[in-house]
Formats: sequence, C-alpha cells, structure tokens
Amino acid sequence: MNYVRQTTTWEVQELTTKQLDYRQDDDANSINSLLRHIASIETFYYITTIERRTMTKAEMERWGPALELGPAGNLILRGYSLDEQLACLNEVRTRTLEGLQQKNDDWLSEEFPLNTETKANNYFAWFHVFEDELNHRGQIRILRKRLPF
Repeated sequence: MNYVRQTTTWEVQELTTKQLDYRQDDDANSINSLLRHIASIETFYYITTIERRTMTKAEMERWGPALELGPAGNLILRGYSLDEQLACLNEVRTRTLEGLQQKNDDWLSEEFPLNTETKANNYFAWFHVFEDELNHRGQIRILRKRLPF
C-alpha cells in the first residue's frame, strides 16, 4: 500500500502545474486529473467500507468530478500544483491508515453492496483501490514521457 503510493509520488516529482494539466488530446486525462482520481477512489472506498455509509452531498461536490474522470472532470480538475496534489494524497492516506488500524482481519471478509447487483468484501475493495492506483500510475508514466515541454 505504501510502496504503491511511494512509486506514484516518484513518477510526478518536479512536474509543474502546466505539465500536470497537459492533455495529449480532448479525450485524454491529465496527470492532475489522474492524481485527484486516485485520491477520490480511496476516499470513496474509505467512506463505503470503513464508515459504512454513502458520500454526502458536500463530499460528492468535492470528490465526484474525479471519480469518473473524462472530459467534464478534466475541465474542473486543473490548476492544482504538485504540492497541493501530494498534500491531498497524504491527507487521504493518513485517514485511510487511521481507519484501517481500527479494523481486524475478520473485517476483510465482511461484505457490503458494491452496487445494486453485486456484493463485495472489504479485501476486494481495498485490492481495487491499489489496483486502480497502479493502473493510473502506468498512465502517468506514459503521459510524462510524452510531455512536449
């Protein structure tokens, strides 16, 4: 968990806000939007699995645009500096670690409704959080290599 975050952080070191906001085309996500997406997915699963509730209206206003990504999210998820993004990721991770410390191994097997048709357990949910970050870190690597500046 911490290694995944550490390597994501390494991938974005020294990027400017302009570089973080760069999109190869209108269909592409920016590194800025991917970083905020990583934080939003972790927040969503924290609320869903550890707090066992749905997101509030205020939480959806803050995190919702980054949950889905895409063109609409990319218009909103701009202008964050690297320091702001890293602070957000650290804030979310600190809360996650504090919440997970309150759970035991049996909690990992507890199920919850993932959507209207599917149940999942906490182990799957947190595996997905890290799988999602790894996937997007790969995208970040590709985007970084293709920065024109």
